[in-house]
Amino acid sequence: MKTLAIDTSTYTLSIGLADGDSILAEQVTNVKKNHSVRVMPAIQALMNEVEIMPGDLEKIIVSNGPGSYTGVRIGVTIAKTLAWTLNIPIAAVSGLASLAASAPVIDGLVCPVFDARRGRVFTGLYRLSNGSVQTILEDQNVSVTEWCEELLLQNEPVLFVGQESGIHKEEIAGKMGERAVFADKAVPYTRPAALLMLGANEESDPSEVVPNYARLAEAEAKWMEANEKKAAGRE
Repeated sequence: MKTLAIDTSTYTLSIGLADGDSILAEQVTNVKKNHSVRVMPAIQALMNEVEIMPGDLEKIIVSNGPGSYTGVRIGVTIAKTLAWTLNIPIAAVSGLASLAASAPVIDGLVCPVFDARRGRVFTGLYRLSNGSVQTILEDQNVSVTEWCEELLLQNEPVLFVGQESGIHKEEIAGKMGERAVFADKAVPYTRPAALLMLGANEESDPSEVVPNYARLAEAEAKWMEANEKKAAGRE
């Protein structure tokens, strides 16, 4: 089965192509440029490189978040449009799970991290074992302090992955001590092969795939905050 994988959850653009169990091509671009003008040319270039036509594709795998609100929306929209146009199935996978699955082969807990600003992170906790990825704590948007307290309850070391984990490295290390291990540059971003692996046995109709923002959009949050203040003023 010829499969295209797309991840635009962060500034990093990850694209992969597979034919069954064989990874045909991967492309990762880690620059702060707008995904809306980069994704389709990147897909076309990668498909040209391995001589695959759009009509040859049999499945699309996309990271549906959490992460950048705009990035997630762009990736999901492009993936759904391709799936609808080509009349092929789609699979949505967690960008955080994909980042965790990009870690070296280990037996243990892996914590992927995307920065959510203001002392908060998009994160989850996964156990890697014998090539499988098991969810221990669901993806969420949480303060670094609360998250470290939750991780300490696991009573075992945790490997932090993702280049944005470095933003909070000092605070995490200060709260967790030797329980926190950092992959640093060894696992900076999601490998397309991890997306392809996680989505291999998943399949949905394009209409069923929606972004997982793990938070309200900024405009929605401000609207709710403003209305709460108005309601409080009337009391």
